[in-house]
Amino acid sequence: MGGMALPQVAPVETPEIEEVPADDRPWVTIVWDDPVNLMSYVTWVFQKLFGYSHDRAEQLMMTVHTEGKAVVSAGARERMELDASRLHGYGLWATVDQA
Repeated sequence: MGGMALPQVAPVETPEIEEVPADDRPWVTIVWDDPVNLMSYVTWVFQKLFGYSHDRAEQLMMTVHTEGKAVVSAGARERMELDASRLHGYGLWATVDQA
């Protein structure tokens, strides 16, 4: 029964809130309000490009109309750039940003 002590192992502490590094934040496609396109057309484009129901597309269109912008999709940067490009093809003003 020698005096040899076992090594002490401290429990690993994990933070309760993990911060997401900037590079890991999702990307979003934002549609901005413009004075050109009709609200019904914008609703139609959202349905066609993103497969949204009429009600969801109309809700997003109203957000664009009343707040000046709305996030219409989120995901990988490359996909968001494609979404923005497709929206440009329909004459809508869209940008890509990190959420």
